[in-house]
Amino acid sequence: MKTFNYHSAKDVKEASKLSSSNSAFLAGGMTTLPSMKLGLASYKDIIDIKKIKKLSGIKVSGKTVTIGATTKHSEVANSKDVKKAIPSLAALAEGIGDPQVRNRGTIGGSIANNDPAADYPSACIALNAIIHTNNRKINADKFFTGMFETSLKSSEIIEAIEFNIPQKSSYQKLPNPASRYAIVGVYVAKHKSGINVGVTGAKSCVYNDKDIAATLSNNFSSSAIDSVKISTSGMNSDMHASSEYRANMVKAFAKKAVDAC
Repeated sequence: MKTFNYHSAKDVKEASKLSSSNSAFLAGGMTTLPSMKLGLASYKDIIDIKKIKKLSGIKVSGKTVTIGATTKHSEVANSKDVKKAIPSLAALAEGIGDPQVRNRGTIGGSIANNDPAADYPSACIALNAIIHTNNRKINADKFFTGMFETSLKSSEIIEAIEFNIPQKSSYQKLPNPASRYAIVGVYVAKHKSGINVGVTGAKSCVYNDKDIAATLSNNFSSSAIDSVKISTSGMNSDMHASSEYRANMVKAFAKKAVDAC
């Protein structure tokens, strides 16, 4: 691992000022540190934001759940407020990785990294999330732009993620037996304004399956999904699952999610 300058920022303003095109923010470090150790990434400056109190915590209002960026997965999973307001979100957090990952990894780090098989991006899509940064607010459907890519700028820091509380919801996934990442994960959420079906693991970037969502808008039942045709176009294909298999699993786990709502 190459040498770098380590900074522990006292607030968001200082962290943003220290950032550059060759720096990285450090929260849980679940991806950043392994990437550096393996030589897959190198940075001139590492900016630690874990001690910035403003970035951690969970707040529930009448219609939304807002979670600070450095809040750990285990905190989301064990939060009584999250379990009451959006139980599917707490269940999602409980299914991430292993205890070591859940006690170190953060929600902000997860969505900033935007791994194609990560769980939280599907929650952001399904729950009409708004990503609050130090500069602006970004709707989830505009935030995730590609494989490991987001609309964040180099000096931007995610401060919190604001989720809409749905009428009903469920997240179901086929986990990789080793990493617990989603080979396919489907998050179904029914809101007064409509239905979202956030899908992760299937393609290079999380997406809202509008065909399934439209079908469920007419008939919110798992049997209705039988009529939906899932194209293999753009589906991932690797040693874990073919594109055809993933297409079938999107349908199967969408049905499981509806039944669990």
